Amino acid sequence: MFFSLSRYNLSTSLKSWDLFPSYRIRNISTQPGIPEKTMPRGQKSLLWSLTFIACVLILQAEEQEAARPEVMTQFGRVRGKQVAVKGTDRRVDVFLGIPFAKPPLGAGRFSPPQPAEPWEGVKDATAFPPMCLQELERTDIMKNIIDGKQQLFPISEDCLYLNIYTPASRHKKDKLPVMFWIHGGALVVGAASSIDGSPLSAYEDIVVVIVQYRLGIQGFLSTGDEFAPGNWGFLDLVAALQWVQGNIAHFGGDPNCVTISGQSAGGICVSALVLSPVTKGLFHRAISQSGVAIMSGVITDHPQPIFHDIARFHGCEGSSSAVLIQCLRNTENMIFTRKFSSLPLIPATVDGVFLPKFPEKLLLEKEFPRIPYLFGVTNHEFGHLVLSAWIPQNLEDGIKKELALTLLKNKSAVLGIPSELIHLIAEEYMGNQTDPVAIRDATLDIFGDKVIIFPALRISKKHRDSGAPVYFYEFQHRPSAFNKIKPAFVKSDHSAELTFIFGGPFMTDERSMLAFPDSTEEEKQLSRIMMRYWANFIRNGDPNGEGLPNWPLYDQSEPHLELSLTPKVGRKLKEDKMEFWGKFIREKVKPYHEGKKVHTEL
Repeated sequence: MFFSLSRYNLSTSLKSWDLFPSYRIRNISTQPGIPEKTMPRGQKSLLWSLTFIACVLILQAEEQEAARPEVMTQFGRVRGKQVAVKGTDRRVDVFLGIPFAKPPLGAGRFSPPQPAEPWEGVKDATAFPPMCLQELERTDIMKNIIDGKQQLFPISEDCLYLNIYTPASRHKKDKLPVMFWIHGGALVVGAASSIDGSPLSAYEDIVVVIVQYRLGIQGFLSTGDEFAPGNWGFLDLVAALQWVQGNIAHFGGDPNCVTISGQSAGGICVSALVLSPVTKGLFHRAISQSGVAIMSGVITDHPQPIFHDIARFHGCEGSSSAVLIQCLRNTENMIFTRKFSSLPLIPATVDGVFLPKFPEKLLLEKEFPRIPYLFGVTNHEFGHLVLSAWIPQNLEDGIKKELALTLLKNKSAVLGIPSELIHLIAEEYMGNQTDPVAIRDATLDIFGDKVIIFPALRISKKHRDSGAPVYFYEFQHRPSAFNKIKPAFVKSDHSAELTFIFGGPFMTDERSMLAFPDSTEEEKQLSRIMMRYWANFIRNGDPNGEGLPNWPLYDQSEPHLELSLTPKVGRKLKEDKMEFWGKFIREKVKPYHEGKKVHTEL
């Protein structure tokens, strides 16, 4: 039985062993032709056996040390763990729950994040941090929709942590590209623990950083004035990026090669960070998947009604925002109930600092850096994941037109369309259709096209026209895992591409939300291709590389890559419907709002 090496100096101990006092090791001849007469054969065999065991112990000691990697940051030392990845012998050093800011407690609630405090000794970084405060009922709904695989951890206001995945084979002088990933969840749910960055790090030799940020009320509540301008979640991301600039080199990362990336709400955050003037120099490329800052309802310049509603709900009374926000800061536990579930999210705010103007205006005035930008969507954004939270009934047999119209009117705020105009959209997509399946499919397309695809294409063109290199994709593959958890009519649902980008087929921890152990060989190859595309873009701003199908720039001819088991180039994604939405907003929605404004002023 091997003894513990942690309390025993192996090299010193071997020197002190006096196993053969009459036959010192130095008396053994190593010269050719000279017989070894000074040691009996049995003792010689024992000596070599012990030498072999000692070598094994030394190797085990080295492996034990490697399996508990330590890194010194600007704030203190952290000790992580080492993990394996399927399909490769490359290992990854993982550091979980590293604080990048002080816990936003007390006066820190509804305030900008402050730098983390230094610590003494070695901080354990082998366990996931608590999730930021969120409504667990809604989190459970999302968990069940995705096959119940997402690991849920305790929630806490003390949640400003990040996780780092870095190749174990790196050298101290390495400067590896950095992916800075922002999780999704409508800005109200989600956690860094939902993403395992180890396969992408191992296969592509990059550093992956997964960050948490304040959500919902804690993250985006605003008084609309100087007492609590809002955008706390966005400012958390800025603080995390500043931490990366000062510390990622200690983990083998290059602070001059950082790509901010995210999907859904994470894509919205990326888009907002690119447009914000306070993020200059913190990143160098960007990836927004199925979410951008010009989506309806994401940003507001009139947050007061939501603020006063939340203040009243928590028993805070007063006429001034200063009094009300102080009351909310003093509330021991913020309450999360279904009362606020009707809000698709707590919107971010045009605060004059992080967002000096609405994103549309910043885009129009080209007030943003011309960095390489990769955008993308799936071909069934509202296929199941989002809609299942709204309609609990089985949709395989379709829905009646009356239910479809009711749903569209009830969610008109999500669409950003006045409910009085919903019938015009229904006419475009449904016509005189009475078949429940066709009506279901049309309803799903309305939401997917207007909420996600139309704004994604619009903002892509704005960045392209500014002179930035832009790439666009549509993910089209229905993962075989859907066969167990989603109806047959669902194609590539919202977030379906994530398991391929992060190497789900190669994750050793099958509890991970994106783990895909039953993937086919073709799906494994698709994952390798997508990891390489994303890593190439993170490395140099261009996803193309040797052995990959060509991915053209998104120029005036509007090419995009159709990502499936056999990737190929497509052009002018959903051209007819995108033209409809552009014309509809110009000719119907804007005049409607202008007329309402004139009527209100009168």
